Amino acid sequence: MTRREHTATGASTTRERLLRVAEKRLPALTRLRQAETLPIRLHRHRIYVRPTRYGLAFALMLFVMLMAALNYGNNPALLLTSLLGAALLTSVFRAVRNLDQVELHSAQVAPVHAGEAMSFALNFSTPERAHYGLCLSGTFGMTPFDLLPQQENRISAELATDRRGWLAPGRLQISTDYPFGLFRPWSYLNPSVRFLVYPQLEVHAPGFPLATRAEGQRAMRGADDEFANLRDYRHADAQRLIAWKASARHDRLLVRELERRQGIELLFDWAQLPELAYEARISRLAAWVNQAAVAGMRYELILPQQRLAPDSGEAHRHACLQALALMPGAQQ
Repeated sequence: MTRREHTATGASTTRERLLRVAEKRLPALTRLRQAETLPIRLHRHRIYVRPTRYGLAFALMLFVMLMAALNYGNNPALLLTSLLGAALLTSVFRAVRNLDQVELHSAQVAPVHAGEAMSFALNFSTPERAHYGLCLSGTFGMTPFDLLPQQENRISAELATDRRGWLAPGRLQISTDYPFGLFRPWSYLNPSVRFLVYPQLEVHAPGFPLATRAEGQRAMRGADDEFANLRDYRHADAQRLIAWKASARHDRLLVRELERRQGIELLFDWAQLPELAYEARISRLAAWVNQAAVAGMRYELILPQQRLAPDSGEAHRHACLQALALMPGAQQ
């Protein structure tokens, strides 16, 4: 460990220790670390205020002006200092009011596969007045935004995913330095929501297994029959064979490889892949499920603890991917 890393680790440990002491003395902070059900509305009992660097410099300047005005008995300078001091105090209440009554009422997300960026949306509302200069920060970074009344205020952000299972956005901090940047009111939002991350897909997964419901039938690839697999595009391929959705998902042009099958239900059985490691099996099955769903085929998924009957469509795909995502070893 380098000297810089050692210093950073020490500073982080000190910060965590101070935070634990502060939360022990201030139960309100501890309360805000617990997950809350939506909607969450901010009010004055859960909004905290601290001065910014500009606020501290401004207060120091007022103190110097006050001392100079009193020392020289300069009434105009004393009046100006008083007016600026009143503006400083007023900005505190304006800043807190700008954060008061902000409400987070829902969160939306589209499931993604592990390794892909998860884009989620947080929907805020405000009952009466506009709120300007707000900033939402979390593990995804910082997102500035304004809230307008009687409108849908959707804030989008992205989370990195590296494991299958449930992923929570964690505790979010919302703050503002409106109107003058002299004080920064802030509060925490810790919604009890979590998003599902599907298993990572196997890259260049092989074709479907030949074990099907119609025993004895063998697939023969052809150009005018049913879907068998996805492969990279070649110049001689017909444009109608391009799988546009799968191409967008994999960021390269893919085409559907066809085969001669009729009345066959695919069977994706966990026990068929004993040669693969645990996570590799999940990735292979997830890839097959996606490919079968793109082709509109019926398929059955058999897992050690669960069996999903043959079906097709988006709902069946989601059920299969969810079952794979929540197999033992998933993040909770």
